Amino acid sequence: MNRTQTEFNRELMTFLAESPTPFHAVANALKALQAAGYELLDEGALWNLSPEGRYVVLRNGSALVAFTGAVLNTVKDLQNDAVHSQGVRLFGAHSDSPCLRVKPNPALLRKGFFQLGVEIYGGVLLSPWFDRDLSLAGRVVFEDTDGAVNSRLVDWKRPVALIPSLAIHLDREVNNSRSINPQKELPPILFQTANTKAGEFRDIVQTELKQTYPDLSVARVLDYELSFYDCQPPALVGLHEDLITSARLDNLLSCFIGLRALLDVEHHYPCLLVLNDHEEVGSNSAEGASGSLVQSVLNRVFGSDEQTYARVLSRSMLISADNAHGVHPNYLERHDESHGPLLNAGPVIKVNANQRYATNALTSGFYRSLSDRLGLPYQVFVTRADMACGSTIGPLTATRLGVKTLDIGVPQFAMHSIRESCGSRDPHILYQVTRAFFDTAMLPIN
Repeated sequence: MNRTQTEFNRELMTFLAESPTPFHAVANALKALQAAGYELLDEGALWNLSPEGRYVVLRNGSALVAFTGAVLNTVKDLQNDAVHSQGVRLFGAHSDSPCLRVKPNPALLRKGFFQLGVEIYGGVLLSPWFDRDLSLAGRVVFEDTDGAVNSRLVDWKRPVALIPSLAIHLDREVNNSRSINPQKELPPILFQTANTKAGEFRDIVQTELKQTYPDLSVARVLDYELSFYDCQPPALVGLHEDLITSARLDNLLSCFIGLRALLDVEHHYPCLLVLNDHEEVGSNSAEGASGSLVQSVLNRVFGSDEQTYARVLSRSMLISADNAHGVHPNYLERHDESHGPLLNAGPVIKVNANQRYATNALTSGFYRSLSDRLGLPYQVFVTRADMACGSTIGPLTATRLGVKTLDIGVPQFAMHSIRESCGSRDPHILYQVTRAFFDTAMLPIN
């Protein structure tokens, strides 16, 4: 099935709204995969794989790898030396987004207000977090009445907190220059109380956990990974609905594109989807792109034959999808004059001579050829020579696997803000090309 732009955007916005944390995003992706017949594999168990099967592996509940059983056929094809047009089609994105994380001992009681201390996760654009209706979501680890340790996801799904701005009358220079002290100025207010002690925050979490799971026997909350998020739902914006605005477009937009494309193909070719966590903080974790997740899955699929592993990956290609900086009409000078991506003018091939992006002429040329055959537009991004360049999971995955890689992404505004925006046509364009990438005989790139 090839979804229309309207269908795609509607499903995209639902996914964004229902995925306030990486744990929720991966849980929602897993639900969709299992509904399509993907079997959940346990990393700690023996795997009995079939070329006709479809499989998904989770790690930490915040990262996943989904793959089609056709990947197994690459081994057989290699043995018969019949893999001239074969290789694994990999698509990678990251499940995490910059946010405010609740500290382990967060409770603050000041002037009758109960507040929570927060830690900055990733490169957060801080000023947009003020005066927003905030909610909480994440993972809670608890001990049940039998003494067993379990975990569940929680989402308050309503405004439970606020970070109010200081009135301009008390800071007349705020519009001229402002720096934000995250330790002092960012603790959100949860409620007002006359008590000198407002109770342990874990008690509040336990109450929410029991309300969410009434049949769960919870003895005590042991720990949590909770983040604040903006309650405002995603929306189509503009007189002609040219924009999509939402939290976490970077990078749940790319996660959904890869997921939806994988679910919509016929599975004739070996395909693999990876959603890594912790990209926004360097990817150095078991579930990050510098971790072993993808390599571990491929090793188990291909077996211990190093020649088979190397030969398959030499014929394979990874699309690393992460959003790009669109040209902001109020800040034109922030872009290279020849490489300024426009919203709704197509996905952006990301290039950097210093390998902050893994794109090379071979992978860029392949994407251009495929996109041209579909009659779909694309653009190229290179950062200004006098500005630092960000990075993605692309170079890290390429380094670890030795696979040819293309870095690409949908152009957007306000990256790392609590409210980001992108064109309403670009996501569907990248979805169409990704779907073709999964579902088209791919010639080796030499």
